[in-house]
Amino acid sequence: MLDLAIIGGGPAGMTAGLYATRGGLKDVIMYELGLPGGQITQSSEIENYPGQKEVVSGMELMSNWPEQSKAFGLQHSMNEVSSITKSNNIFTIQLSNNDKVQAKTVVIATGSKPKKAGLKGEEEFFGKGVSTCATCDGFFYKNQEVVVVGGGDTALEEAIHLSHICKTVHLTYRGDKFRASPTTIKKVNNLKNIKIYFWTIVDEILGDNSGVTQINIKNTKTQKKEELKLGGIFIFVGRDVLNAPLLQKDGSFLCETNSSGEVIVNLKMQTSVSGLFACGDIRIDAPKQVVCAAGDGAVAGIGAIAYLS
Repeated sequence: MLDLAIIGGGPAGMTAGLYATRGGLKDVIMYELGLPGGQITQSSEIENYPGQKEVVSGMELMSNWPEQSKAFGLQHSMNEVSSITKSNNIFTIQLSNNDKVQAKTVVIATGSKPKKAGLKGEEEFFGKGVSTCATCDGFFYKNQEVVVVGGGDTALEEAIHLSHICKTVHLTYRGDKFRASPTTIKKVNNLKNIKIYFWTIVDEILGDNSGVTQINIKNTKTQKKEELKLGGIFIFVGRDVLNAPLLQKDGSFLCETNSSGEVIVNLKMQTSVSGLFACGDIRIDAPKQVVCAAGDGAVAGIGAIAYLS
């Protein structure tokens, strides 16, 4: 019987484990199928993490977190959690390898993943010119032209990253005003090789057996269409919440969620189910920042100790 099961090994999950074990919990396991670190490891530049003066990549920022989080006894299990149920005040964790583990408390910090835009040709050419990670795939388009879709912080930050690699970055957004921070917008506007298209959508992604060869875009106000002969398109249009472990057999969720599937929590990261905490990008109103996810994790870890006490 575990004192605490943590689902997810990003900044929120690791910090929850650090605080819970340092606070005295003995049997704590963090379930993360891959290497701990979370989505931030795919970010090219981090310049707003407190105490981190130098600009570093997400991978560099997270490099010491796993070792620190394990320093007081946190265990890491490379298993995927398929479901979480609760009965008689005990949680049952169903693992993808068919094993079952019981825990007194649970922290779910599974985060979110990039959302598909539903573009014509997006599925067909995903991984063959269509990408959701500039850090992963930007190098393949060195000195070439690419398209970036989106108008939030992630889209603009990734466009900036690509501008250092690619000849030209065509940044398309369906609205007339970016939803990113003023500092990020200013950076984009100052880069001469980023070409901005407002009121613009991607009409179709075309290609052949080798991958993407052309992107057709359209201005929704003027209806003007343009053909861009290039091989890469990067899509950043939001994220899907990774809440599958909370789904019950009857189709409901273990705890209350909003219409987007985000877990409803209070300021203590408590869900509607006692002993179940949610933190990081899976929760409502998450700022999607590493420092905030870490803060959530600390609150959840401390909360798990208080609950068991």
